Amino acid sequence: MQLLFFLALAAVAIAGALGVVLSKKPVYSALSLLVNFAVAALLFITLQAQFVAVVQIIVYAGAIVVLFLFVIMLIGGDLTGVGGRTRMRNVASIVAVVAGVLLLAGLGYAVVAGQMASANGDVPGQGSVQAIAQMLFTDYLLPFELTAVLLLVAMIGAVVLARKPAEPNT
Repeated sequence: MQLLFFLALAAVAIAGALGVVLSKKPVYSALSLLVNFAVAALLFITLQAQFVAVVQIIVYAGAIVVLFLFVIMLIGGDLTGVGGRTRMRNVASIVAVVAGVLLLAGLGYAVVAGQMASANGDVPGQGSVQAIAQMLFTDYLLPFELTAVLLLVAMIGAVVLARKPAEPNT
């Protein structure tokens, strides 16, 4: 039963990933990305990692996809009819294939290294919310605060750039 559930989630995740890559409209790509993030959260729940699943939903599905949709709507959601981009698309396709191959190689290495570590018994225990909070607010407090400041500056910069210039009063 667990295998069938995993296979169903895997099929939905692959369909969502294909929707991100193959969709001609950016809004549909962002919504397919939302489906993919939701499926990843469900997979985390099957692994008994509820905290990571909730963070996945809040941060990625909630914030990142909304930010993507905001940017898509800000720059114009319909990019059909844009001509002269075939050469750029070919270069982007080649870069995407190379990045995909590198990603798969890194994933394969991570799986093999993880299996070797688990065979040696070097895998650390599962982190609870308390353990994550302890590390976040003691060892990693400065990077956590710098990330918050960086996100605030980026948000203010996006609002300033999106603002229409004031017309002079004559």
